[in-house]
This record gives sequence, structure tokens and C-alpha cells, in this order.
Amino acid sequence: LSTGDPDPRLLPALAPAFAEAARAADARPVLYGQEPLDAEFARLARAAFLADGVPAGPLAATSGSLDAIERVLAAHLRPGDALAVEDPGWGSLLDLVPALGLRPLPVAVDDEGPLPGEIRRAVAEGARAVVLTCRAQNPTGAAVSAERARELREVLAAHPEVLLVEDDHGHGIVAPPPHPLAGTTTHWAFVRSVAKAYGPDLRVAVVTGDAVTLDRLRGRQRLGPGWVSLLLQRAVAALWRAGTPGLAEVARAYDERREALIRALEARGVAARGVGGLNVWVPVPDETRAVSALLQAGWGTAPGARFRLGAPPGVRITVSPLSPDDLEPLADAVAEAVRPSRGVRYD
Repeated sequence: LSTGDPDPRLLPALAPAFAEAARAADARPVLYGQEPLDAEFARLARAAFLADGVPAGPLAATSGSLDAIERVLAAHLRPGDALAVEDPGWGSLLDLVPALGLRPLPVAVDDEGPLPGEIRRAVAEGARAVVLTCRAQNPTGAAVSAERARELREVLAAHPEVLLVEDDHGHGIVAPPPHPLAGTTTHWAFVRSVAKAYGPDLRVAVVTGDAVTLDRLRGRQRLGPGWVSLLLQRAVAALWRAGTPGLAEVARAYDERREALIRALEARGVAARGVGGLNVWVPVPDETRAVSALLQAGWGTAPGARFRLGAPPGVRITVSPLSPDDLEPLADAVAEAVRPSRGVRYD
């Protein structure tokens, strides 16, 4: 329960999509200097963005969300710049920030997303960019609500010079639509990955944003990998065309597991969070003790330190592998693990 992976049983079969993509590749091989975006991939991505209220903008394909976020940040920021990040937040992003020489400014998150006052404070402290998650936030499962989006837009509209990056990795595993902030600032990017809905090994994300940001991203990409394989793009396009009905069932399956675990924990007096996505966040008094106790009971969970800067301790539980028979024993083990240690008394 520690990996954050999707349930392999809920991933679609890839063979038909790749067979279709391979036929197109055989008929028209991709050579150097050709358009780096497959036309059908771009058409479907753009239609989905517009349907979700993301402003029209140029598109690029990247090798996953983190690749897109790194390229966007590198397009605008320099070592020493401050960046507002969710706390707790995605561990890989928290690792990327110092690797780029940036300075993280933690922003607290509740079930409706980043707190507006925290974003306002971070900008006042010099944040040149803000990275936030639309829905299925990792690790807390938070989702930006319509009201919270309105409040955040007001904060960011007062600082149009701030770079805004939105991560929508929950696309395809979360039923409610996102409430994007895209376009509120001069420079922005909206990133949508296929990893959770279709499988991490596809390594495909689509990003849109303002013209300057996307031009810099694509220009730098040309000097590295060049482009994301059109074979992959065409396979993803085939999955997008075929996957809409099944994705509703996938979202429902994750909702049922997550909500059932939260209810079981609540019945035992244990508070837990998880509005959407694959994970449940459980506040604990002692992460080391909680993770060790759960491991001893047969459950592997992720320590919150992997996802925190200044936020209180917690444990992340990925619900993907859970069956109905797992819920009660897991909830019992968590309830025991979060009890404060009684220590040893010496008389």
C-alpha cells in the first residue's frame, strides 16, 4: 500500500491501441523533422482541455507529468528562485525543487486544495511560481473546489507575473471535473498525464499553456529527446477514443475503496483524508512508529516525511491493492499503529 500505483486490474489492455498505432507507423513512418505532435492526439487533448474549462493554447507532449513540470519551471526560473509547493505534496516534485536549485515555500492544503492565504503569503515572500494539483492530490487526495478555485484566481490575478503550473494527473481516475486556474496569470501551464488511468509505463503527458512557455518548452525539448514517440501518442489517442465509458467505472472503483477505508477508520476513531484518487492520508503522532507497527502487522505504507516540508506527520495509504476483505484488518492495524506510545515506566 506504499507505492501510489494504479490497480493493474483496472488498466485497459494496451495491445489493441498499439496495434492500431503500429499500423499507422507502418503506413507512414515518422522521420526526422516531422511535426512532433500526432494530429489526432492533439485534437483529442485539445477537446478535453476545452471541455474542462482550460483556455485554448499551444500543445506539447512530454514524458510524463514531472518531465513537463521540470521543463516549464526551467523555462522561467533560475537557481535561487522561490517556488510555492503544496505541503504535504508530491514527493517527486519536492525532490525536483532542490535539484533545480530552487527554494521551496510550503503551502498548506485542505480537502479543497491549497489555502488562498497560504498562496498569498508565499507570493509575498517572493515565490516566482506556484505548482498545485487540480484533483487527486498526492498524498492527501485533495481536489480544488469551484469556490476555492474562485478564491485562488483572485489571489493570483493580483500577481500576474507569477508562473502558474497545474498538475492534473488524476485525469481518468476521478469522476468530478477539474476547476482550472489556467490563464489567470501571464505565464501558465496545465499538465495532464495518462499514467494513473492507462499505466505509468506509457510515459506520456500533454501540456498546454501560454505561447511563450510552450515555445520555450518545445525548443528545449528539441535539443534533448527531440519529441515523444508518435507511436506512443497514437496509442494514447486510441485509448482516449475507446476509454471513456470504462474510466467512469475505474473512478467509481477507487472511490469505493477509498471511502470504505475512511469509514472503517472513522469507526475506530481515526481521522483520515482522501476526497479523490488513489491515496488516503492518515495523520499520526509518530511516523516511524506507525509505519513500523503497520509493517509488523503485514501492511506496507509510505511515511509522510517523503511528502512533507513543515506539515504535521502522517502516513500515506494507497488503496489500489485493497479488496473488501482487507478493510477491517487494515483499519484495526492502523488504529493500533496511531495510538501514542505509552513508553516504559521506571520506578
